[in-house]
Amino acid sequence: MKPSLVLKMGQQLTMTPQLQQAIRLLQLSTLDLQQEIQEALDSNPMLEQQEAGDDYDNSDLPGDQSGQGSSEAAPEGSYSDLYESPSSTAGNDQEEGDWHERIPNELPVDTAWEDIYQTSASNLPSNDDDDWDFTARTSTGESLQSHLLWQLNLAPMSDTDRLIAITLIDSINSDGYLEGALEEVLQSLDPELGIELDEVEMVLRRIQQFEPAGVAARDLSESLQLQLRQMPADTPWLSEAQRLARDYLDLLGNHDFSQLMRRMKLKEEELRPVIELIQSLNPRPGSQIEASEAEYIVPDVIVRKHNGRWLVELNQEAIPRLRINPQYAGFVRRADASADNTFMRNQLQEARWFIKSLQSRNETLMKVATQIVEHQRGFLDYGEEAMKPLVLHDIAEAVGMHESTISRVTTQKYMHTPRGIYELKYFFSSHVSTAEGGECSSTAIRAIIKKLVAAENPKKPLSDSKIAGLLEEQGIQVARRTVAKYRESLGIAPSSERKRLM
Repeated sequence: MKPSLVLKMGQQLTMTPQLQQAIRLLQLSTLDLQQEIQEALDSNPMLEQQEAGDDYDNSDLPGDQSGQGSSEAAPEGSYSDLYESPSSTAGNDQEEGDWHERIPNELPVDTAWEDIYQTSASNLPSNDDDDWDFTARTSTGESLQSHLLWQLNLAPMSDTDRLIAITLIDSINSDGYLEGALEEVLQSLDPELGIELDEVEMVLRRIQQFEPAGVAARDLSESLQLQLRQMPADTPWLSEAQRLARDYLDLLGNHDFSQLMRRMKLKEEELRPVIELIQSLNPRPGSQIEASEAEYIVPDVIVRKHNGRWLVELNQEAIPRLRINPQYAGFVRRADASADNTFMRNQLQEARWFIKSLQSRNETLMKVATQIVEHQRGFLDYGEEAMKPLVLHDIAEAVGMHESTISRVTTQKYMHTPRGIYELKYFFSSHVSTAEGGECSSTAIRAIIKKLVAAENPKKPLSDSKIAGLLEEQGIQVARRTVAKYRESLGIAPSSERKRLM
């Protein structure tokens, strides 16, 4: 086949650098966005944070910056309250005053943002930065192993026993239990040391006296016995609880209370405080030592009721107010191709696009949050049982955006309501048909199941089939396996495990 040149015309979707940056900022959480803004402030001299009491005109920012939030179920205040720009009188002459008119609004679509500008995230802090706290950014919570090793260093012990203790501590999992048999621990030690199994057992008992109580146990029964052993001797029903944890823990796990009373020769009113003492113990003692960092949630949107109407507004305290520095912006000169002027022009363009992307993010977030509140007024007024079915397509159609955009907006974004703080994705749920031909949200069904279980007779808990029957009486047609799925998602045990002595 002879090669030839063929000219074709076609269309394809491309992303400009501005759109790439806007999408990246859109999917950031509030805490990540705060860090991104701080890095932009540190790296771009054209950007600065507005101080309280400063007042500048918005006329120099691209696009419409004067849009106000609507009232009912809509934002209060303007987006210009968050992001400000200097007036066009910042320069001393016409050549410096119209800097905003000479910067192009678009870049070629076949370029990436990183090809034009170095991302602020790549700017690592220097060692002489007094505001950069190395400990706050690199430290992690204390692990269970480090907590046990700290106690080991305070315990008088021979070098051989210390080696055995370190090996045992390495074999303890995050729940506080010893993984593997002592014989396996013994095999991992150097045979030339001549260590016997009795020595390993003795060191294990030393470690079991460490905090938290119940650590280094080989099973649940041993862990409960260790915790009971550290209680005061005058604790009521202590001996009976130790006997139950040692000999009859399987009966308690199966909720076979009649057999348990027969074996322990206790009456029901006597067995009840014994079980309560057992239930006061921690089945996962290692969980008391958390190795993970605390996660903080900053709400992006605040919903409140005023004069009988639900109002939606951005959390203005979460994001600092930005503006373009008028002094540096006035240094940008026309028809000057020097390296310094080119650098300032690029920085100015990046600052303008950054502010515009932030405004676009907040406008989109506000539109989506407003529509969510419009759909879920029943939840705000009456609780989870009044939650309506809602999917991404419903919000996307209401605001005129793509579902992928709605998914980015609702991920890691939180709404503060009088009922608590919820992720925006919480308000989306599938639906189940009702007997009257309507729809019921899966979130509302979970709330009803939780309410039914809370009001059940502890001696005769409701089975999944019985719950499905009660829901059908309310006009909600749900299969038994669906009830089981919702029950498990709520962390509710099966009926056989919910049986209690009352």
